[in-house]
Amino acid sequence: MKLIREMWVNTVASIITFLMIFLIRNAQNRESEAVQLKLDELIRATKAAHNSLLDIEELSEADLDRIKARFERLARKARETASAGRANETGSETAIDSGRSRPR
Repeated sequence: MKLIREMWVNTVASIITFLMIFLIRNAQNRESEAVQLKLDELIRATKAAHNSLLDIEELSEADLDRIKARFERLARKARETASAGRANETGSETAIDSGRSRPR
């Protein structure tokens, strides 16, 4: 009798755990979708943004890697340009170069 009761307790605990995981995942998926929609709206509303990025989550891994590499090159180029401009102006290292964050 004790074995059957333990078996039922384990079964009920497993079912409750499954339901809790399902509910948490469902909430996370809804939240993620809402954030994605907000980001899509920001991209759409910003004139300089690329509207082609609106459905970026639907692209293949290879396409995402290619886009990521492009943005990394753009960021590196912008940092180099900013660093060169600041070094010419002040002659000292910048917050980006030194690894320190700038005060806001």
